Amino acid sequence: MDQSIIHSKIEEIKVLAEKEQIDISKELDDLKTKYAGSIGETWDKVQLARRIDRPNTLDYIDYICDDFIELHGDRHYGDDPAMIGGIGTIDGMPVTFIGHQRGHNMKENIARNYGWAYPEGYRKALRLAKQAEKFRRPVVTFIDTAGAYPGIHAEERGIGEAIAVNLKSFSVLKVPIICFVIGEGGSGGALGIGVGDKIYMLENSIYSVISPEGFASILLRDAERAKEAAEIMKVTAKDVAEFGIIHGIVPEVPGGAHLNPAFTAGEIKKIILKDFKTLMAKSPEQLIRYRSKKIREIGHINENNAKAQDLFGIFSKVFSRG
Repeated sequence: MDQSIIHSKIEEIKVLAEKEQIDISKELDDLKTKYAGSIGETWDKVQLARRIDRPNTLDYIDYICDDFIELHGDRHYGDDPAMIGGIGTIDGMPVTFIGHQRGHNMKENIARNYGWAYPEGYRKALRLAKQAEKFRRPVVTFIDTAGAYPGIHAEERGIGEAIAVNLKSFSVLKVPIICFVIGEGGSGGALGIGVGDKIYMLENSIYSVISPEGFASILLRDAERAKEAAEIMKVTAKDVAEFGIIHGIVPEVPGGAHLNPAFTAGEIKKIILKDFKTLMAKSPEQLIRYRSKKIREIGHINENNAKAQDLFGIFSKVFSRG
């Protein structure tokens, strides 16, 4: 249901309630909070997710792991610094880590291509995931990219094919996978390492099929309406959780993870240890079956019905009182 329609229906209810002299201001406020949302609040989260000082993949690995060895190269073309991976230990448990890597300043971002991975980045991720499967190591992925690199060289080297192969291969990987969206989760670039048994988002991260600016330019015909687009798209962790796409939200300190990265890293570590304790006990067949079931169920969420039911409930309340 479009945002403008929701606002319109809420106003209709308000007029009807006033006519009948019925006070349902609290219900209307709750409805606005749930579905109309706050454009400013959503945009604040977009800005937090994009902060240059927001903790990145290597930052969290440093906090979480007892030790870590980074591995390089896809064994086909070369190494992609926008996608990092390797083997770390958490309380003595070996884990394969894979993640997009951004920088904390201009020099680092240029070296890391701002986290926009090339095909070789996704092929490196797949190589490390297959290696983890061979040695029965669980996998953790950290998602933080506006998207896969859209340049001509990426297209020439098969960026679409590389992501598609990852989607298929990760969905049937025979070891547990936990995914965390730690900043931006953008489009196919995020999905290329975003298929897992459990998927979490940090409190101030975002997840979307396109950037708010892109959405505004294409569908609203005005790039200046990016803030409005972000609200319509429902990109925040709270929104995505309500759609049933993720399994939980990782808390951050007030103001964002950059103010206390150790706290958020500690929360991520707790989730990893808790989930792997359960997931490692499952057989490969069970992991694949339930992972596939989760993927298929995502498209069955019907947001429109839920909103219509809430609106109908308020209408019913008005008429029953009248």
